[in-house]
Amino acid sequence: MDAPQEGHVDAESCNEVDDDKSNSDCQSMPAYMNSVLRRQFLQEMVKSLPESVQKRIIVLKNMQLDQLQIEAKFFEEVYNLEKKYQLSYQPLLDKRREIITGKLDPAEEKPKWKEPEALPIEGDASDAFRESLKSIKAMPQDVAGIPDFWLTVFRNTGMLSEMVQTHDEPAIRHLTDITIKYDDEHSYTLAFHFDKNEFFSNTVLTKQYFLKSTVDLEDPFAFEGPEIYKCKGCVINWEKKMNLTVKTIRKKQKHKERGAVRTIVKQVPTDSFFNFFNPPEVSEDKEDIDDESQQILATDFEIGHFLRARIIPKAVLYFTGDIVDDEDDEDEEEFENEDDEYDDDENEGQTKSSKKQSPNDCPNQ
Repeated sequence: MDAPQEGHVDAESCNEVDDDKSNSDCQSMPAYMNSVLRRQFLQEMVKSLPESVQKRIIVLKNMQLDQLQIEAKFFEEVYNLEKKYQLSYQPLLDKRREIITGKLDPAEEKPKWKEPEALPIEGDASDAFRESLKSIKAMPQDVAGIPDFWLTVFRNTGMLSEMVQTHDEPAIRHLTDITIKYDDEHSYTLAFHFDKNEFFSNTVLTKQYFLKSTVDLEDPFAFEGPEIYKCKGCVINWEKKMNLTVKTIRKKQKHKERGAVRTIVKQVPTDSFFNFFNPPEVSEDKEDIDDESQQILATDFEIGHFLRARIIPKAVLYFTGDIVDDEDDEDEEEFENEDDEYDDDENEGQTKSSKKQSPNDCPNQ
């Protein structure tokens, strides 16, 4: 059996030692465990405490449960406030739609904010900018509204850009507005409004999200506020041969005996933004949902929340670049910095791997 490493503390040793230093080492053990082992260790630790201490912990957890029940009421009031203030926002959002679609040409106004100083664009970036902006600069001065407003917003947002396929763009150019309605049954509905188009006859496509903000008695301490637990899409009435969520494939089949060849034509599902309106139908019991469906729903819920909390109220800022979805850039910069640091350490004869590290220094993905 291998000898324990210096500084190593195992579970058995925690039960065998009584001095203050060893007890301190045992209590620090969770920092060196993954989340599952850490939870098991802490549960065993509590069971090992004197009975009088365990009774006090029960009282504290009961108090925590009472606090969570109060917190659930807080979130209920927050939902009602959001519902109330949405009615106050709506006149501004209605005016935004009229300006975007060209139904209203507003009087000229001066900015009420101070524009930041523009940074110079140099080198290859400058050439790329000029090439990309040619079509924009060719736009007639008397153009109505703000062309391709929502498509530009989607393209400027990482989460939504991934959903939009090239074949979706002609349809999304007909999108005139995205609105939100808070319902009485503790849910909200996103409504996507479209001009008449050649793809589908619907003028509005909807997606409803159902929330719960009650404390689950079977797992009460997992409560962290309102949670989307299901969603409901809508039926899209596609025009003939215009369904963007399927593609036509042709496959040749050869007869085993006669050798004759025939071509089979069939439609198969394909990636499309409009799959958003057809979420998987799954049981509300999480244990009955397979991993793939859980992942799809988790992403769907994240998108629904993002549209409600960010895109609908701040769409113009995504259009203008005042809000930039730059998480990938930040991650790339972090990786670049780490690589540079590693190279420097290596040059000095000291690499990261030679430093003492605990297992939790490595992030769990």
